[in-house]
Amino acid sequence: MFNNEDSQKMSAIDAKTQAQYIAFSPFIFQASVALRELGILKCIDNAGKKGLLVADIAELCAVSNYGIQVLLDFSVSTGILQCQDKRYQLTKVGYFLQNDEMTKINFEFNQHFCYEGLSQLTEAISSGKPEGLKVFGDWDTLYPALTSLPEKTRDSWFDFDHYYSDNAFDEALQVVFKDKPKVLVDIGGNTGRWTTKCLSYDSDVQVVIMDLPQQLAVASENIEKAGFNDRFTAFPCNMLNPEQALYDGADVYWMSQFLDCFSAPEIVSILQRVANKMQPGHKLYIMETFIDRQKYEAASFSLNATSLYFTCFANGNSRMYDSAEMLPLIQQAGLTITQQIDDVGLGHTLIICEV
Repeated sequence: MFNNEDSQKMSAIDAKTQAQYIAFSPFIFQASVALRELGILKCIDNAGKKGLLVADIAELCAVSNYGIQVLLDFSVSTGILQCQDKRYQLTKVGYFLQNDEMTKINFEFNQHFCYEGLSQLTEAISSGKPEGLKVFGDWDTLYPALTSLPEKTRDSWFDFDHYYSDNAFDEALQVVFKDKPKVLVDIGGNTGRWTTKCLSYDSDVQVVIMDLPQQLAVASENIEKAGFNDRFTAFPCNMLNPEQALYDGADVYWMSQFLDCFSAPEIVSILQRVANKMQPGHKLYIMETFIDRQKYEAASFSLNATSLYFTCFANGNSRMYDSAEMLPLIQQAGLTITQQIDDVGLGHTLIICEV
C-alpha cells in the first residue's frame, strides 16, 4: 500500500518492483489460499521459531516435496515466509495471515465470494451494472440473491458483513438507548443481529425491521429462535421504490452499513422519505465506515477495495463514502446532524440526525 507521497519518493526500480507485485497479485492470492487450505501455514506456525524442513512439511501436509517447494519459494518472495538454514518460519505477515481474525474474514470473503466475479470488474465499470454477480446466477442486484447463494459463498459474505458491524453494536446500543426509545425501526435489518441486540438490551422496546422479504424471512427466524417474537414486527419494504410506504409510529430510526449500498441520488431519496416520517424529537441514527475517518491506512485501503465489491457485485452504482461526500447528502434530505461519534467499534462513525 502506497500513498501518493510515497509513490513520488520511490526510485524507478522500486516502482517497477511494485508493478510486478501488482502484475502477479493473483498468484500471490492463490498461493496464499493453497498455503492455508493445505495446512502449510498451520504446521509451520505450530513449529514456532524452530521452523520446518521441506520434507517435514511435505509429510505433515501429505503433499509432494515439489508442491511444497514451489509454494515455499514463492511465499518467501512475497514476505509470508522466511528461510534460515533450510528451515521455514512464518514472518509477521504470515503470522497474521494464519492467525488474525480480521485477515481471515477478509481473506475468505475474497476467496469464496469475490475472486471469480472480479474478472468482470471492467464490464461493471463500463455498464454501471453488477456484472460479477452473473457467476452466481441471473440477478439484477445482490441483495435478493443473498439467501440463494452457495453455502460457502453466502457464509463468507455474512461473516464479512457481521464482523465489522458486530464490533460496533455494543457501543452504539449505549448511545441509542440513552433516551429510552419505545419503537425503533431497523432499516435494512439483514439477518436481525442489531434488532436482536436491541430486544435483549431493553425489555420494553418494540423493534420493526424494514427490509426485502428474502432478508426478513431469515431475520424473523433468527429473532424467533432468540425468543423475542412478541416485540418484533417484520415490515416488507423495498427502499429503492419511491412509492414504498414506510412504517408509521416509530420514534427512532436506525441504519447500519445501509446507505453505502446506494448511489448518492438514492441515498437522498431514502433519507427524504424517512425524514418525512419523523416528528420533532425523533432521531435517525446512521452508522457507516467512512474512508476519511479511519485511523490506519490499511483501513482506508480496505474500504476503497470494498467500493469495487459494490461496483462488481452489489448493484454497480454504490460505494464506501468519505464523510465529506455523505454529510451533505444527509443535509440535502432535510435532516439536521446533531452529533457525530467517530471510532465506534473498528472504525465506524455514528451520526445522529433530527428534523
